[in-house]
This record gives sequence, structure tokens and C-alpha cells, in this order.
Amino acid sequence: MLERAKGLVKKVTLEVVYEVVDERTKEILEVVKEIEKRQNEDFRYLNQKIDTQIGQVRNEMGQLRQEITQMREEFKAEIHRLDEKIDRMNQRIDTVIQMLSEILRSK
Repeated sequence: MLERAKGLVKKVTLEVVYEVVDERTKEILEVVKEIEKRQNEDFRYLNQKIDTQIGQVRNEMGQLRQEITQMREEFKAEIHRLDEKIDRMNQRIDTVIQMLSEILRSK
């Protein structure tokens, strides 16, 4: 009878232990799920923030490209004006040289 009582106590004890382990496992799983949920939310937030910052960088790069293009056009226009001035100066120098040549011939 004592053996049977011992067996019964062991069985009941094991069932209680299993129940406690099951409850604790459920609690741990809930905590893990909550951590995963927060982690996923954090990843979403970080991804959105990265996307926003990438968009801002792209906008700034577009603005810089426009400014560079505008500066190139301004440089081209200024170079063109300088080329015209140089051409006029060359024409004047040619005229002066021709006049000097004619003066030297006439003497």
C-alpha cells in the first residue's frame, strides 16, 4: 500500500511539475512574442526613418545637381563673353599692326 501511495504521490507531483512548467513556458513565450513585436515595430520605425533620410539626401543631391548645372551654364556664358572680347582685341591688334605696317612702308 505504501508503494502504491508513493507511486500516486510521484504521479501527482509530476503532474503538478508539468503544469507549472507549462504555465511558465506560456509566460516565457508571451514575453518572447512581446519582445519580437517591439523589435518588429522598432525595425519598421528605423526603416521608415532611413527611407525618409534617403529621400532627403536624394532631394539635396538633386538640388546640388541643378546648382552645378546652373553654374556650368554661367561659366559657359562667361567664357563665351571673354572669347568675344579676345576676338575684338585680336581684331584691334591686327588693325594696329596693319596701320603700323602701312606707316613703315610709306616712309
